[in-house]
Amino acid sequence: MEPTLYVKRHCPWCTEAIDWLQQQKIKVNVVDVLEDASSYERLQQISRQSLTPTLELANGAILADFDISQLEYFLTKNPI
Repeated sequence: MEPTLYVKRHCPWCTEAIDWLQQQKIKVNVVDVLEDASSYERLQQISRQSLTPTLELANGAILADFDISQLEYFLTKNPI
Protein backbone atom coordinates (compact mmCIF):
# COMPACT_ATOMS: atom_id res chain seq x y z
CA MET A 1 0.00 0.00 0.00
CA GLU A 2 1.32 3.41 -0.99
CA PRO A 3 1.53 5.98 1.83
CA THR A 4 -1.34 8.47 1.90
CA LEU A 5 -0.79 12.18 2.40
CA TYR A 6 -3.93 13.99 3.52
CA VAL A 7 -3.90 17.65 2.51
CA LYS A 8 -6.11 20.71 2.14
CA ARG A 9 -5.90 22.97 -0.89
CA HIS A 10 -4.17 26.27 -0.23
CA CYS A 11 -2.35 24.81 2.80
CA PRO A 12 1.28 26.01 2.55
CA TRP A 13 2.57 23.20 4.80
CA CYS A 14 0.83 20.67 2.56
CA THR A 15 2.42 22.13 -0.56
CA GLU A 16 5.81 22.08 1.15
CA ALA A 17 5.34 18.42 2.13
CA ILE A 18 4.29 17.41 -1.39
CA ASP A 19 7.28 19.22 -2.90
CA TRP A 20 9.73 17.69 -0.43
CA LEU A 21 8.39 14.16 -0.95
CA GLN A 22 8.65 14.60 -4.73
CA GLN A 23 12.24 15.85 -4.40
CA GLN A 24 13.05 12.75 -2.35
CA LYS A 25 11.33 10.58 -4.99
CA ILE A 26 8.93 9.23 -2.37
CA LYS A 27 5.62 8.22 -3.93
CA VAL A 28 2.50 9.01 -1.95
CA ASN A 29 -1.19 9.05 -2.67
CA VAL A 30 -2.21 12.71 -2.18
CA VAL A 31 -5.79 13.16 -0.99
CA ASP A 32 -7.46 16.56 -0.63
CA VAL A 33 -9.80 16.08 2.33
CA LEU A 34 -11.86 19.13 1.36
CA GLU A 35 -12.89 17.41 -1.87
CA ASP A 36 -13.91 14.08 -0.33
CA ALA A 37 -15.97 13.77 2.87
CA SER A 38 -14.95 10.15 3.46
CA SER A 39 -11.26 11.10 3.31
CA TYR A 40 -11.89 13.91 5.80
CA GLU A 41 -13.54 11.39 8.12
CA ARG A 42 -10.58 9.03 7.66
CA LEU A 43 -8.17 11.86 8.53
CA GLN A 44 -10.06 12.56 11.75
CA GLN A 45 -10.27 8.85 12.59
CA ILE A 46 -6.55 8.15 12.23
CA SER A 47 -5.18 11.38 13.70
CA ARG A 48 -7.96 12.41 16.10
CA GLN A 49 -7.79 15.89 14.58
CA SER A 50 -8.53 17.75 11.37
CA LEU A 51 -5.13 19.33 10.74
CA THR A 52 -3.05 18.75 7.63
CA PRO A 53 -0.69 17.63 6.32
CA THR A 54 -1.12 14.17 7.76
CA LEU A 55 0.82 11.15 6.51
CA GLU A 56 -0.45 7.59 6.90
CA LEU A 57 1.94 4.72 6.23
CA ALA A 58 1.04 1.15 5.33
CA ASN A 59 2.38 -0.07 8.70
CA GLY A 60 -0.21 2.11 10.48
CA ALA A 61 2.21 4.84 11.53
CA ILE A 62 0.66 8.32 11.44
CA LEU A 63 2.33 11.73 11.39
CA ALA A 64 -0.16 14.56 11.80
CA ASP A 65 0.22 18.32 11.41
CA PHE A 66 3.94 18.28 10.66
CA ASP A 67 6.71 20.37 9.18
CA ILE A 68 9.57 19.07 7.03
CA SER A 69 12.00 18.50 9.91
CA GLN A 70 9.36 16.40 11.70
CA LEU A 71 8.69 14.52 8.46
CA GLU A 72 12.37 13.75 7.94
CA TYR A 73 12.70 12.44 11.50
CA PHE A 74 9.50 10.40 11.21
CA LEU A 75 10.72 8.74 8.00
CA THR A 76 14.05 7.78 9.61
CA LYS A 77 12.05 5.93 12.28
CA ASN A 78 9.43 4.59 9.81
CA PRO A 79 11.10 3.88 6.46
CA ILE A 80 8.79 3.58 3.49
